[in-house]
Amino acid sequence: MIEKKLEEILNSEAKKIYDISVPLSVHISNRPEICDYQCDDAFSLAKILHKAPFMIGEEIANLLKQREDFNKIFEKIEVVNGFINFVLSEEFIKNYLNEIYFDEKFGYESSKNPELFFLDYGGPNVAKPLHVGHLRSPIIGESVKRIIRFAGHKTLSDVHLGDYGLQIGEVIYGLKERNIPLSEITLELMNEIYPEMSKRVKEDENIATICANITKELQEGNEEYKEYFKIIRDISARDIKRIYNYMNVSFDFFKGESDAYESIPQLTKFLEQQNLLKESEGAKVIDISKEDDKKELPPLIYQKSNGAYLYGTTDMATVYDRVNEFAPDHIIYFADLRQSLHFTQFFRALEKAKIVKDGQLEFYGFGTVNGIDGKPYKTRDGKTPHLDDLFQQVKAMLKNNKQMDLETEADLDKIVNSVIKFADLQNNYEKDYIFDLEKFSKTEGKTGPYLLYSYVRLNKVLERFEKEYDKILLSKSKNKAERDVKIKLLTFPKAIDKAFVERKPNYIADFVYDLATKLNLFYETNRITDEKNKEFIPSWLYLISLSLKIMKTALNLLVIDVPRKM
Repeated sequence: MIEKKLEEILNSEAKKIYDISVPLSVHISNRPEICDYQCDDAFSLAKILHKAPFMIGEEIANLLKQREDFNKIFEKIEVVNGFINFVLSEEFIKNYLNEIYFDEKFGYESSKNPELFFLDYGGPNVAKPLHVGHLRSPIIGESVKRIIRFAGHKTLSDVHLGDYGLQIGEVIYGLKERNIPLSEITLELMNEIYPEMSKRVKEDENIATICANITKELQEGNEEYKEYFKIIRDISARDIKRIYNYMNVSFDFFKGESDAYESIPQLTKFLEQQNLLKESEGAKVIDISKEDDKKELPPLIYQKSNGAYLYGTTDMATVYDRVNEFAPDHIIYFADLRQSLHFTQFFRALEKAKIVKDGQLEFYGFGTVNGIDGKPYKTRDGKTPHLDDLFQQVKAMLKNNKQMDLETEADLDKIVNSVIKFADLQNNYEKDYIFDLEKFSKTEGKTGPYLLYSYVRLNKVLERFEKEYDKILLSKSKNKAERDVKIKLLTFPKAIDKAFVERKPNYIADFVYDLATKLNLFYETNRITDEKNKEFIPSWLYLISLSLKIMKTALNLLVIDVPRKM
């Protein structure tokens, strides 16, 4: 990374005059009109050295200016009120970019100590269709998985289906009530029965009790219910896989809550040996409180008084299995932010039992997908749309866009995915976001189609002039628009680093959008077909080529594929 190169130079000079225990750091400037990079550490040094920040800044800057290679690295260095501002030389920029052109990670340094990350994302319940509320977990999880791999680590992933909850009991009750033979159970029938039964359970306490008992008996091994369960799960899983395949979301394992049940007796014995299971009103619970808690947290209910197990138990058993089988360094969960208490409870229970180490478990909660009214996204008839219906809505919107040249269904599918995924991943996922279908389907503004349109348009330019930039290296920038693109390319490794460390794809989304914007301005400013620019054209084409390589890599990390035509 450029920051590391600059920090090495900065610290080698600063240590000549200061006894520095903490290395000085450099970051990309938030005032690009003033400088490219900046160091703010003169202020922290001022407290230690009892000197004014501007004096420290000037002393360091003067040492840097005395270096023999100063002009090869910097155009200028200025100290403003203690801030050390760096403007990079054209020679340094072009040499660095020429160097990374054939580097598959474009200057990003993979981890020298690879770790194993186990990611848990997706998490849909079987027996009911996927809707808009199921979008965020697979999109965010798949993107973070790709970022972790890009950073040089290993990953395993599991969809973790909700397949042993109350909804199973409800659907089995509905199927038996209608006398539906096992051979005639279909996805359409389950999609009809589930909302009907969900409503009836809320209205009729007797039916609710029966459905709960069916679920409990299934968990205890009732053979009749197991037959229903297997068919329901298989049908649902096939449909879930179909939708995830459409979204280019994949998993190493397609397991569910039911797979953890075999480990519950062993886990229970392990917890009893540590005296962690306590009786409370007939139920077994685990106290998760800590002395420094600012508010009282309820215990984790491990087993209900009627003998049934809840999500907390199956989640604990799932981690127990993963730790014993794979020994991951990190186990990461992506789920609705409103489930924070649940994750706090079973994380603490696992840590208390010393099944995991402190910090080994990570939960990243996301907000809701809202409509333009600020409420959870719904169709005009007030229903939350199924994902299939949402995909069709987006397709219809794109087909009506006269700016697009849609040649194949495969290209259309890629653009549909870009609409949905970039709308999500451009946000800090901890917050709710507004899904404005019309806005995010446009080829202008901060949208997926804008990024793809930018890529396809400039790729056509490369195809037209392919021979004219073959083995040509970058030259010095002719104007600011060209230099801005080059400076942006320098920041790619930093965007990856922040996205990896914080598990947040929005840093990459911001990078690729900013790059596309600067690249389009560069293309419009510099007429590649103009004879007057003949001497610059090979270098410009080379710059576009490098930019598109990095852009395609960034889009792939956002789970977005580029179409052939658009």
